[in-house]
Amino acid sequence: MSIHHIPILVENIYYVGVKDPDKRLFDALIPLPQGTTYNSYLVKGSEKTALIDTVCPGFEGELESRINKIHPLEDLDFVVMNHAEPDHAGAIPYVLERCPRARLVVSRMGAKAAKTYFNVPDERLHVVSDGGEISLGDKTLRFIEAPMLHWPETMFTYVPETKTLFPCDFLALHTAYGLYDDQVPEMIPYAKRYFGEIMMPMRIMGKRALAKIIDLDIELIAPSHGPIHRNPERILEAYKSWTNGDTKAKALVVYVSMWGSTERMAKHIAETLEENGVEAPLYNLTHADIGDIARDLVDARGIVFGTPTLLGKMHPLAVYASHLVKILKPPLKYGAVVSSYGWSKGALTHASEVLGPTGLEVVGALEINGPPGAEDYLELTKIGEDLAKKILAG
Repeated sequence: MSIHHIPILVENIYYVGVKDPDKRLFDALIPLPQGTTYNSYLVKGSEKTALIDTVCPGFEGELESRINKIHPLEDLDFVVMNHAEPDHAGAIPYVLERCPRARLVVSRMGAKAAKTYFNVPDERLHVVSDGGEISLGDKTLRFIEAPMLHWPETMFTYVPETKTLFPCDFLALHTAYGLYDDQVPEMIPYAKRYFGEIMMPMRIMGKRALAKIIDLDIELIAPSHGPIHRNPERILEAYKSWTNGDTKAKALVVYVSMWGSTERMAKHIAETLEENGVEAPLYNLTHADIGDIARDLVDARGIVFGTPTLLGKMHPLAVYASHLVKILKPPLKYGAVVSSYGWSKGALTHASEVLGPTGLEVVGALEINGPPGAEDYLELTKIGEDLAKKILAG
């Protein structure tokens, strides 16, 4: 249902967010093949009205127009800031300037963020604690602190009367297609990609957040990006597995090759892994989508790095990939490194320095001069077989 093309999610809760299908890069890092959305929601109670989250800077006018079709913007009572990142909170100054009596609802940590990033004065803030509530009349806003998902001030908002959860970035995904989860054919792969990029380093906090909402009666999950989940168990079950660090018999093979030698080595190991029953997605780092790599890291048990030596070190693209692994903190257990060089060695030593802090058990490593020969392929086969045995054992 809709009023003036504004979707009604449940009684008196409206979707007033905006779609950004043309955006192709997020945080100057994350590719967006299908764009994204900045989801904002209007909750009308019998006595008061609240806006839950706003939109990215540049979309303030569209947000205002959508709100005004349901309720005069200047008559808002509350604006809820679940998370202070600008793609959700960037329009807060615009909204508060036009709503002279509205209070900004924030967590304790959110109060500091609101003052730092948006210059919101103390008198405009309404600070809530974990489990705190605000009555809108026939609807209640209940707040659940969810720190580090993925900033310190993050909280969720829950409306018990309509069994609706607003978890901001948690349980979200980047796509501008579809209003609801069942309208996005690749919903779970895109959600997994998003989890790998944003939430995987915060798996422990994600697990704690799931435990806090496990007993809530939830019929609708309305996140800050992507579709609204009207089949909540689907995304919740996926997140339970991902936050738990569940893995399967899979090893990523990521490589960069200057003259083809390292590529041959990487492909040979990938083929060996597959022949031994291990899924082995292969990524050429010169053109790979890091979102796809992050998605596959979510449940991979192993990784193989292929890099030539460049001036005594790993190739910069391989260094970049290794640092991604370090900051994303996937549940990897096993690794291998293969390299070729021209006039000097060094990539393997560099790789051990970079990957050492990850705690990966390095099952095999091989560094050769020039292209691989018959004996090298035998060694690569052994590395692949040894890695497969480790991965299949769990």
